[in-house]
Amino acid sequence: MIRSGLVSITFRQLSPEEIVSLVAQAGLDAIEWGGDIHVPHGDVTRARTVRQLTVEAGLEVAAYGSYYRVGHGEPLPFGRIVETAVALDAPLIRVWAGKCGSAQADDAYWAQVVEDSYQIADLAAQAGIRIAYEYHANTLTDTTTSALKLLQAVAHPHVTSYWQPPAGASVADNLAGLEAVLPWLTHLHVFSWRVMEGTRERLLLAEKAIEWRQYLQKAAATGRNHIAMIEFVKDDMPENFLKDASTLKQWLAQ
Repeated sequence: MIRSGLVSITFRQLSPEEIVSLVAQAGLDAIEWGGDIHVPHGDVTRARTVRQLTVEAGLEVAAYGSYYRVGHGEPLPFGRIVETAVALDAPLIRVWAGKCGSAQADDAYWAQVVEDSYQIADLAAQAGIRIAYEYHANTLTDTTTSALKLLQAVAHPHVTSYWQPPAGASVADNLAGLEAVLPWLTHLHVFSWRVMEGTRERLLLAEKAIEWRQYLQKAAATGRNHIAMIEFVKDDMPENFLKDASTLKQWLAQ
């Protein structure tokens, strides 16, 4: 089953109270709270407050979207990030698979990221929390091949993966990439971009209906629970988010 949500950093300019109100208005299910501004890494008091806001609105905390760089111990020791996630009551912590693209990473760097992945997964598991790699450029999950290599090398039961369509990739390649990571798939970051000559133009989600319907159908085939979370909207406007939320709910209902 796939439910709906929002990645809070879509609206860095809004307060947690405003984001909760907006997501409730949109009729979505959950929020991934970002660790850079809305629930800062290590701020346990803020995390408890945001958890309460979320729950009182009838919403779910989907994940703690941390900016922890695996293999580098940044921006804080991972134990502090776990403490924050526990206070937020987040079942999942999103992390970044290093800060080096797979094409530039040597064997020593791979070993560094794999070792830290296993250590932080053990730490998270003690709190009943899983971790998930951001599926992103300039990390070791920047291609399907490298993402699979990392997931298979770590092979930890508490290590999972997000998925999002890489910029500029074809629909066929995206479907193949998503298929490959399905055994580890947790949530999806959902957005609509037009990539031209190195630039990215944000579109309304409905403009990528053909692609996203296929991606969501593929993800649903796991039979597990996932959350499709809107990340970034046209012109950063709440009214466009409400349009995108309506679109996403229609897709999921189908």
